[in-house]
Amino acid sequence: MADKIIENNQVSVMGRIATGFTFSHQVFGEGFYMMDILVKRLSDSEDRIPVMVSERLIDITQDYVGEYIEIHGQFRSYNRHEEKRNRLVLSVFAREVKFVEVNDSKTDYTNRILLEGTICKPTVYRKTPLKKEITDLLLAVNRSFGKSDYIPCICWGRNARYASAFEVGGHVLIWGRIQSREYMKRIGENETQKRIAYEVSVSKLEYV
Repeated sequence: MADKIIENNQVSVMGRIATGFTFSHQVFGEGFYMMDILVKRLSDSEDRIPVMVSERLIDITQDYVGEYIEIHGQFRSYNRHEEKRNRLVLSVFAREVKFVEVNDSKTDYTNRILLEGTICKPTVYRKTPLKKEITDLLLAVNRSFGKSDYIPCICWGRNARYASAFEVGGHVLIWGRIQSREYMKRIGENETQKRIAYEVSVSKLEYV
């Protein structure tokens, strides 16, 4: 059963470490820490992806900023209470880490994710001002011990039209990549704050 749970949420990313380690929490004496990595897109822009890693996988007393790392794990979520509401917080949970050498700018920066889960809220279909078709999905992906991760996904074009008909409770397979985007959050009458949102950009999906 555990293998099945791991198979339904698989992430592989390779990128440049952008931050040091920040303590997150401890479980049975094992400390978990957060860091960000920068993963290049084909367009040469970058996605900033948060990673949670155990102190048993990596020496968190060292400074690895600027080094390149390959990570295999899962995309996980939890709800953080702030500003009188819950905010969905997403990160890659590292199961394996490996430092890698990058020799030139043409290196293949891995960013792959496979998810299998259930549509847990109505899909949202829309068009951009430039007439691009988009459908937003929220996928509930089972995890061990009766928990679930809630992963926002975005579909484009033909995939958007296909996904717009999905119903709550439908079972879906998704292949894609993790992407980040900046947005401005209004936190007061005259105050805004820059934040980063994370989602899965879908390249292929199946209703199963």
